[in-house]
Amino acid sequence: MTRLATTLLACACLAAAGCGSDDDTGDSGGAGPDPNDKRAVALDCIVNGKGIPAELSGENAIQVGDDPEADPRIEFYVSTGEAEGRQFHGNAQGAEHIGQTLLFVREGSDDLLEEIEGCLQDL
Repeated sequence: MTRLATTLLACACLAAAGCGSDDDTGDSGGAGPDPNDKRAVALDCIVNGKGIPAELSGENAIQVGDDPEADPRIEFYVSTGEAEGRQFHGNAQGAEHIGQTLLFVREGSDDLLEEIEGCLQDL
């Protein structure tokens, strides 16, 4: 095997070792999610900590429950200012601003929203 092929194989193995799926809750053998991945931390809290069904949605969101039209949705932003900006420009009607997130409450019950808010405030 050539030096280039060996190097490429080693890089591929290292990359594969660090990969996970998009529907991963961040649980890596009991170690918990990466604390720098706020979305994974929130998902772990909601699903494993609170027992609420939820899943990753797209690049920056969590969909809570089974009904994407009625159940709460959480969108994550790089900064608090970015989340505030979206709300300020009128692009987040019905959303509650919590840190770097917008919680679209939709038809979520007060009890459900309180549980979700607890997970988001701990980020």
